[in-house]
Amino acid sequence: MKIPKIVFQYSCIYDEMWKNKTNAKNYPTERKTRNYINKVEKLWKIYEKKILTELSKITKLNWKERETICYVVGRCIPFSDPLTMSVYRKQSDFIDTLIHEMIHRLFIQKGNYEKCKKGWDYFFRKYKNETLNTKIHIQVHAIHSHIYLKFFNKKRLERDVKLISHLKDYKRAWEIVQKEGYENIIKEFAKRVG
Repeated sequence: MKIPKIVFQYSCIYDEMWKNKTNAKNYPTERKTRNYINKVEKLWKIYEKKILTELSKITKLNWKERETICYVVGRCIPFSDPLTMSVYRKQSDFIDTLIHEMIHRLFIQKGNYEKCKKGWDYFFRKYKNETLNTKIHIQVHAIHSHIYLKFFNKKRLERDVKLISHLKDYKRAWEIVQKEGYENIIKEFAKRVG
């Protein structure tokens, strides 16, 4: 099974763009961001192979990339493509967010959308009254729940649920996952992956 290696990268141009865009007070310096990258890279290496293998196993989807560039900037709203992460107060928050974004990346690997189209169609019909963001994050949060409980702990999962409760679509997706059970959601989706 091919598992991508995450390559953490700093780009002064990209970081400057985010600095200007966010206009955040106490925006981390380049030196602080580079030092942070060194720390989280070591922490991520502990989990990288185990977590990315598990993501592939439970979704029945394959990684196509040999490596994934992860840009780390001082402050941003993280997203999966291009994979962009922010400096966090807690390194564990960085790891948790990185896992979330890698779940998204797994779904957008070449050929994977087609392979799981029936799963997405089923979920989009089942949750037709929910927002697009909620529909997508039901599956992401279910998978992330599995990862939290297999590699970390319930307290860390609960912290994530609480931290994003101010975001309506994410909160709603977590409510659905907690009501229906993450195992059931993963199972219903995975059986439709062709």
